[in-house]
Amino acid sequence: MTDAAECKPEPLEQETKERDDAHLDDIEEGAGCTEIWEHLAEKREE
Repeated sequence: MTDAAECKPEPLEQETKERDDAHLDDIEEGAGCTEIWEHLAEKREE
């Protein structure tokens, strides 16, 4: 049996890729549809 300190698990595939919802990271929790729509529209303009 190997020592736990020697264990180097491979990162999960999801951890290595950008999350599908990463573009919503700067939206406040609890924001509604209107706030999300406005945020996405602003990002498109940039």
